[in-house]
Order: sequence, then C-alpha cells, then structure tokens
Amino acid sequence: MPLQEKILQGHILVVDDNPVNIQVIEKILLNDGYHNVDSTTDPTKVQDMYRAKMYDLVLLDIHMPELSGFDVMAQLTQDYPDDYLPILILTADQCEDTKNIALSSGAKDFINKPFERLEVLLRVRNILEVRLLHKQVIKSNHELENRVLERTQQIYDTQVNLIRCLGKAAEYRDNETGMHVIRLGESAACLARQIGLTEKQCEILRHASPMHDIGKIAIPDRILLKQGHLTPDEWHLMQKHAELGVEILSDQESELFEVAALLALTHHEKWDGTGYPRGLRGEEIPIYARIVSVCDVFDALLSSRPYKAPWEVSQSVGYIRDNANVAFDPDVVRCFEEVLDEILQIRDQYPDNDDRQVGQEHPEIR
Repeated sequence: MPLQEKILQGHILVVDDNPVNIQVIEKILLNDGYHNVDSTTDPTKVQDMYRAKMYDLVLLDIHMPELSGFDVMAQLTQDYPDDYLPILILTADQCEDTKNIALSSGAKDFINKPFERLEVLLRVRNILEVRLLHKQVIKSNHELENRVLERTQQIYDTQVNLIRCLGKAAEYRDNETGMHVIRLGESAACLARQIGLTEKQCEILRHASPMHDIGKIAIPDRILLKQGHLTPDEWHLMQKHAELGVEILSDQESELFEVAALLALTHHEKWDGTGYPRGLRGEEIPIYARIVSVCDVFDALLSSRPYKAPWEVSQSVGYIRDNANVAFDPDVVRCFEEVLDEILQIRDQYPDNDDRQVGQEHPEIR
C-alpha cells in the first residue's frame, strides 16, 4: 500500500473542549481524504480512548477543564514510556514557556489557533508519516527478533538432541538401556524446582544432566563392564571419566554445554569432601552437581547393572538418607524426599524394560 494511502487511513483523535474547534479540524481532515477521525470534548476520556485504538495522531488542546493537555500527555507518557507519542498541540497561547513545556512533555508539534487549512494538513501529514514509519520499524524489529529467537531455539534444540544422543551412547556402554539418562534429566529438573531454582535453570539441568557420564566412553569395557570389585588401578582409571568428560565437552560456547561439562567434572564430589576428582566439600560443590548426584545414585540403585541387582525403593531411599551429610547435601536430600513420589512416577514413565543377566551386587556406586 502506498505511503500516502496509509497516511490517509491513519487513526486520528481530536481533543478540544470547544466543539467548534473540533468541527473545523474534522472538516479540514475529512475534506482532504482522512477516513478515521474521532473526537471528544472531555479530556478525561482520552486515556481510555487511546488505549482502545492506539491512535496514529492526537490533536490536543492545552487549556481544558478537569484535565489540561499537559495532564493528558503525562497520562499517555506514563502508559507508553517507550513509544513515539504522536501528539500535535492545538493552542492560541503564543507563550514560549508554554511551548517549551509542551515539547518537554511529549508534544511533537503545534497548530496555532485560529486554524489555517494548509498548516493543519502539512503538520498532520508530517506527524502521521513519522508515526507510520516508526510503527513499521517496530514491526520489522519484532519480526527480526522473532526470527532470531526461532533460530536460537533451533540451535538450542540441536544441542539438546546432541547431548541426549551422546548421553545415551555413554549409558548404553554402561547399562545397555539408555533410559537412565532420560530419568536422570527429568528427576533432576523435578528436584531442582523443589529446591527453588528458576525454570530456566531447571530446563538447562534437565538437558545437561544426561552428559554427566560422557567420559565413560573413554573407559575400557574390561573395567566399565567388570562383574566384581575393581582393583585399585582399575578404580583409579574409572575415576578418570570425570575429567575425560570435561575434555569431551570443552570449547563449546553454550551455557548448556558449560553446565554439562560442570556436571561431568563434579557429579562424584561428596558433601564431606571425600569425592573425586577435586575433593570438593559442602557448598564448594555446584548446586547442579549436588542435585544430580542424589538423583543419579538413587536411579542407579533401583536399576540392574552388570555389577549389581536392583535394590528395593525403601532400601534405596534409606541409602540416600543415611548418606546425607556424608555423600549428599542434607538440604537436597530433604527436598528429594519431598518429591519422591514424583521421581518414582518418572521411573514408571521411562522403564528400562530389559532382560539382562546381572552379576553379583557391587558395593561401589560408579
């Protein structure tokens, strides 16, 4: 649509307590082809009228009863602080102070009384053109922002899928099902929400936690799948999977991968400082890792592994409770028990459904 036609279709509001002034302005505008002209003699109605139609131009008298033009501009400025307010002042007041106050209050231009037809049309057209161009810029910016958000979401979704696939790959080498990492992500997000983390943090934790054991890809099968106790040398090599995970996930400029790398490094740290690889203690351990360690161990205890048969729920909960203040953050354990039913529902929703043979129960939680 040509700009001139858009200008003529602009929505205009005329505000003046003198009906004669309104009639003069309306006649000038309608005779020149403007289609959408509203008016009111009551300045107290302007705020609601503007909110309802978002006018492209307001022709506003200054000196009116109840509310002055300055009062009306103050209302509109408060309602729309970041918008381009298309206000054209109607005034017979030639005082410079009045004009300066009007300009500083949000007015864009003036029309002097008595009205001169050509002046009215030129000033109206100029402000309408600026207003319409402003709206076009805003629309273009919104469209650009939406495209950027859409592309950002696509990249994030790709990262999530990559993390989930790699997490499953590591888990298949460990327990052959891959469902553990799905349950872990959902359980960790559930527990994080109970603790009070933001929804964004819960979402990142849900997607990053499947990568906590990615370093196991580099651990030989003779150690990873061994039925029975590990030798000291084998256990030392098994512990290397935490640092190997960081190497695999490093150099990625993504918050999701940063959290995944953090979890890979710290998910075996213990509250009392006896964990690995850094021997972190208490709140030195990132909250993400404190959450994941509880959910990871609980799900592992309930699951069949090459080195252990599944434990009962009560036995597994007892283990978590007994190790509060030792392996686990006691506050995290308390919140874990508060959402235990939800976590068990997650296990039911994502079962292993496997028929594997398992070896003897292993005392180590890997």
